[in-house]
Amino acid sequence: MQNFFSFDSKFFRMMNKVADAFYASVLWLLFCIPVVTIGASTTAFYYTVHKSLRRSRGYIWSSFWHAFKENFKKTTIVWLVMFALLILLYADRQISFQLLMQNSPLGILYYAFYVFMMFWIMWFIYLFTYAARFENSIKAILKNAAIMVLLHLPWSIVLLVLSVAGAMVVYLSPPTILFVPAGIACLFDLILEKIFRKYMSAAELKQLEEDEQMSM
Repeated sequence: MQNFFSFDSKFFRMMNKVADAFYASVLWLLFCIPVVTIGASTTAFYYTVHKSLRRSRGYIWSSFWHAFKENFKKTTIVWLVMFALLILLYADRQISFQLLMQNSPLGILYYAFYVFMMFWIMWFIYLFTYAARFENSIKAILKNAAIMVLLHLPWSIVLLVLSVAGAMVVYLSPPTILFVPAGIACLFDLILEKIFRKYMSAAELKQLEEDEQMSM
């Protein structure tokens, strides 16, 4: 019983992880509120989940703030590009819906824009997780993330399904928004890190292995 309540017990370590998941999710939500910062916040969030939550290296706040500042300019521009594209896709979908209601042959585009919007979600996931793990130009981030979506399409669809499932859980039970984002991000980390390893140099892989050994 004494070991159960020890700070080194599995129970306390689990409770600490739950508290960290709550903290990371709240930080992500708060830093997304200005809207323009969604890209930087999402990048910082994934970096924090990967480093601090999953590998217990560093503190939640310090990891989040470091990644937020480091990637702010680049990821904000990427997000603004994505946001403009989302608005365009939504407008086109609405127009094509009206055409569909009028039995116009062009109404078929309504379904095509749904596919484009699903690609947008998958691209969004890769963009900001990629930015959290690789140093690159804005153009390269946009291009490489889009290529990864297509090259790893089965996993991309899994990521899309996880995102939709997470959104549904939050919709049905709004308080879970304080925990679900971190849980989904942990699942993303399990999938994406296997993909990202394929694009790392030998030196980066060696450093990653050393970091993982230190976190054990």
